[in-house]
Amino acid sequence: MTTLALYNLKGGVGKTAAAINLAYLAAKEGNRTLLWDLDPQGSSSFYLGVKTSVKNESKKLFNSEMDLADAVQPSEYENLSIIPADMSARHADILLNEMKQSKRKLSSLLSPLKKEYDIVILDCPPGISLLHDNIFNAANWVLMPNIPTTLSIRSYESVAEYFKENDLDIDKVKCFFSMVDHRKNLHHETMKKFYRDKIFFKNYIPYLSDVEKMGTNEAPLETFAASSYAAQCYRDLWKEIKKNCL
Repeated sequence: MTTLALYNLKGGVGKTAAAINLAYLAAKEGNRTLLWDLDPQGSSSFYLGVKTSVKNESKKLFNSEMDLADAVQPSEYENLSIIPADMSARHADILLNEMKQSKRKLSSLLSPLKKEYDIVILDCPPGISLLHDNIFNAANWVLMPNIPTTLSIRSYESVAEYFKENDLDIDKVKCFFSMVDHRKNLHHETMKKFYRDKIFFKNYIPYLSDVEKMGTNEAPLETFAASSYAAQCYRDLWKEIKKNCL
């Protein structure tokens, strides 16, 4: 089982759209895929049309009142299951802080599912906290979408520094550009610089209305706009991720 975390210190960088589309592509290829929505906003859950089946389910998972396997729900897509989120996920840091081995709780929750799934994708809330320490420990790879702007790139640099200061493996962090607007010279200049330093994946996700329409359609891009440029970009990114991470 390979665990991929879609994460950024900042919000609004396209991580949930990437989590949904990459999970769909993984499942489409026959991989038994689980998407765990860890964000209290529940955007991944919304895109897949799935709600928690138990009140305060996210909280109950973290305090071991409920087994993780019991929270898994099928999506309407073959091979793709989801653990949906609710607002009780906002309590994750408080619950984790009260536990022994609190930085390894997420790993222990996922451990029983190792034989059930080929790929687990974590849709993570923004920020850096005890929950994120859990994510960094549990994930084989941390995939960071970044808008090619100064502040977004600064968030990558802050995360890289955090990894080094906390003896985390910075080599597991893999970045890609997201919401790229070809009309903006700054985007081109920023991408050129970081491509030269070989920090980012070659493939990127453009800023296009087709991606935004995922919310209207409540579905992965591939299901309603497979011939679009944005869908092709996600397919190309997934191929690069497979080559480097799986």
